[in-house]
Amino acid sequence: MQEYDIIVLGTGLKECVLSGLMSLSGKKVLHIDKNPYYGGESASISPLEELYRRFKVHGPPKSMGRGKEWNVDLVPKFFLATGELVKILLHTEVTRYMDFKVVEGSYVYKTGKLHKVPATEEDAQTSDLMGMFDKRRFRKLLNFVLNFEAQNPRTHQDVDPEKTTTRELFSRFDLGQDVIEFTGHAIALHSSESYLDQPCLDTINRIKLYCESLSRHNFSPYLYPLYGQGELPQGFARLSAEYGGAFLMNRTIDEIVMENGKVKAVKSEGKEFHCKQLICDPSYVPNRVRKIGRVVRAICLLNHPVKNTHDASSCQIILPQSQLNRKSDIYISVVSYSHSVASDGLYIATVSTTAETVTPEKEVQPGLELLEPILQKFVTVNHLLVPNEDGRKSQIFVSRSYDATDHFETECEDIKDLYHRLTGARLCFLKSRHQSHNSDDD
Repeated sequence: MQEYDIIVLGTGLKECVLSGLMSLSGKKVLHIDKNPYYGGESASISPLEELYRRFKVHGPPKSMGRGKEWNVDLVPKFFLATGELVKILLHTEVTRYMDFKVVEGSYVYKTGKLHKVPATEEDAQTSDLMGMFDKRRFRKLLNFVLNFEAQNPRTHQDVDPEKTTTRELFSRFDLGQDVIEFTGHAIALHSSESYLDQPCLDTINRIKLYCESLSRHNFSPYLYPLYGQGELPQGFARLSAEYGGAFLMNRTIDEIVMENGKVKAVKSEGKEFHCKQLICDPSYVPNRVRKIGRVVRAICLLNHPVKNTHDASSCQIILPQSQLNRKSDIYISVVSYSHSVASDGLYIATVSTTAETVTPEKEVQPGLELLEPILQKFVTVNHLLVPNEDGRKSQIFVSRSYDATDHFETECEDIKDLYHRLTGARLCFLKSRHQSHNSDDD
């Protein structure tokens, strides 16, 4: 019988981040995955032949280049340069296991056209999204946000960030509907309109995060790993192994053993591994999760950059819901040979949204039209699953499945929430991993 503090089932990014953090804090961790590869639902598929096999499509043709040059992410997500995932990467020093490259552009869709997202005073001045008066008002909002400090009331300009709604804040600056739309959806990255009637502090922080991330790089606020997103879970798995974590891949999970309502052990291929806590993705505990929606994704292979993106080799595009009479935004992430995920001159564009009808593939059509001509398309429709309970009673902590957004901010909130429920502490990035692990040296 083998004893562990924590067993982790699945090697998705969230599970691997938590595994790394737990190992780093001195916990004895065992990581088990039913698959022979890392990444779970958010894996990177390579070579390209494997992607065609996975979707039962004949090919690929020789024009796609060498298959091993491709790394196709099933759930591609960019991350903000000063966002939560970067803080975790720097805190754990997982950055030394991989390289990153800036995404070249960020665009928003309006009345059938793509426009560069204006998030600086210079961009606002030249943007064709706004008239002269709107530009002035938007610049005033940006100045307010960038000077805002939650702990310094003198920067609040009589706005109560805990009580003033975002709608009232925008009204205060006399923003037009078009400005509100791209500010809320393409800069603050809200996925629905409900934020307008919530306290404005969250939106202020989101706009500030976007602008600060953009200030690190001239093109866009987003980063993406070279060789694809699959590098991230592998990097955190290496961190866990470095601090004593054990890994068992391609293993069948026979049973999660409970005692008095709490997890006791995991049985796998005839062996029993005891633990005090269990972390897993929804696929391992179907009876402990519920469906709250569906996400449709269309992975498209292209031999050209997306039109009206200044021939960007990588970019993010957001189609706000109101432009399409929908309740949910449509997201497009574009990467290419420049991020070493495709053969030379070729691109991968993924269109995603929250399904609202019984024909989800039709719902991504407005995004697909922006990508034409498309060489090959692979469509998935997955359930959006969330845990039934917080795990404190059973000590089984289940992550949420990945949403339709093409950025990591909501997933990082899930990581922080899981960490808090697991440990009772807030995830803090004040120290480097060597300081936090070797506290005697402080």
